[in-house]
Amino acid sequence: MTEKVIAPQVCLFSDENLETMNIQIEIPGVDKENINLHFYEDGFYVVARGEGTKYMASYSLIFPVEPEKAIASYANGLLTVNVPYKRPFQPGVKVKID
Repeated sequence: MTEKVIAPQVCLFSDENLETMNIQIEIPGVDKENINLHFYEDGFYVVARGEGTKYMASYSLIFPVEPEKAIASYANGLLTVNVPYKRPFQPGVKVKID
């Protein structure tokens, strides 16, 4: 049987205080022991194996994070990671749209 390789669905967003990046990675049908997640200051990659499927992808981050402070949990096919930004960034300027 051939293993199917696909990129997981990923959602990244900041908390309301712009202090933490929240990441949700959909990897259904995978046991926690079969997830390999590596974080870096400027990105991360994930490899996870389920029955007949290998989820694999790497992502760059626009703002640096503190990878050693990342907290991850996995439940019901959703890997959730919270990692603080390395240095808080300033809120953006609201632009008027005509």
